[in-house]
Amino acid sequence: MSLLVDIEKDYGGFRLRARFETSGGITGLLGASGCGKSQTLRCIAGLQRPDRGRILLDGRVLFDSERRIDLPAQQRSVGYLFQSGALFPHMTVRNNILAGLHAVKDTAEKQRALRSALELLALEGLEDRLPGQLSGGQAQRAALARILVSRPRALLLDEPFSAVDSHLREQLQLDLLDLLRTFAGDVILVTHSRDEAYHMCSRIALMDAGCILTAGPVKQVFANPGSSLGARLTGCKNVAAARKAGPRAVLVPDWGVTLQTAAPVGDGAAAVGIRAHALRPDEPRNRMAVAFVGQVEEPFAWIVQVRTPGQRPGTPALWWRMAKGEKPPHMPEALGVAPEDVLVFDS
Repeated sequence: MSLLVDIEKDYGGFRLRARFETSGGITGLLGASGCGKSQTLRCIAGLQRPDRGRILLDGRVLFDSERRIDLPAQQRSVGYLFQSGALFPHMTVRNNILAGLHAVKDTAEKQRALRSALELLALEGLEDRLPGQLSGGQAQRAALARILVSRPRALLLDEPFSAVDSHLREQLQLDLLDLLRTFAGDVILVTHSRDEAYHMCSRIALMDAGCILTAGPVKQVFANPGSSLGARLTGCKNVAAARKAGPRAVLVPDWGVTLQTAAPVGDGAAAVGIRAHALRPDEPRNRMAVAFVGQVEEPFAWIVQVRTPGQRPGTPALWWRMAKGEKPPHMPEALGVAPEDVLVFDS
């Protein structure tokens, strides 16, 4: 299974230029609100028409501006799960699911598909309830059942957990992952949560201002997001301008330090990133003196803010993140970072 997207669309003050390819599994589109993620899904689904480019699903052309092909949404074999689920509010769960079987004429076949969907998505006993009588998770499963009975070749999930209470979100993510193991097509998951993208997706595309910054396997993209902006999208808290100081060294003027790197540094080096958990008091390499300036307590972790003696005034403090049990009784006078944890980005 594969989905190729290479499209452009001008929205006036905003321009979408989305280019990426999937090969089965779940691909995440990760980016801040307003970066073009949902517009990309709507173009794939046929709800919006790109100005130019092409969209192919398993080699079948859904859209091609040069060949003047633009299949209607109902002919694309694409299921779209909206943020709200978009269930018909005055129809029962049973009738909502049957609405996804409108093209099936045989009554017995419809009933078999309905029973199978109710069982698969644990909706048995809820058939006669209206959407307003369902929990957030039940409504999401009902909306997904309506989509799956139409046997789509691709699923588009637009922030499917945004309307769900935080204490239920992780369980619903696990439930959805379990359900999608039986789905053979491509899945595109739009999210602004890096944690959600990391544990749900096999591949990820980072998006900003209508453009794909980088795409690839999740762990590979998080390990090397390719740019300072990509680093921030993947949760890197310590990012600053830098320049080459040697074959494997960078000078970071804002922090007043020179850092050794594991990878060779190119002449175009322009920024550096260090993830908050990579700073360690017991790391002997790249030691930097630090002064404590603040801390934030999370349920299971501490975030400690520090500054270096040579740090430029007005620049953000460095973040050091550790599990609750790892916080030392006294703040260390220096922290280190392994060369392989120093991320260098070209301009």
